[in-house]
Amino acid sequence: MGTALVTMSSQKQRSEPRIEPIPDELDSAQAKLVYLCLEATGGATADDLGDLLAMKQLSILSLLNTLSSEDLIERRGEEYVVAN
Repeated sequence: MGTALVTMSSQKQRSEPRIEPIPDELDSAQAKLVYLCLEATGGATADDLGDLLAMKQLSILSLLNTLSSEDLIERRGEEYVVAN
């Protein structure tokens, strides 16, 4: 019983994860998925995104191009990251 009280008290001290709103420009479910994946991972390559999301490379590259042209993401080396 004492353990349950300690666990509950420590859970109350955790801060809620902060999730930023999805930009209004994102109208397709796939664009939202890629954007959220980049936000959650802190950045990923096109290959990583394709593997993680089980999407074809052509689709990933098209979405990355669209997100980049809307200044929602940027490329840093081989990785894409959410633009600040």
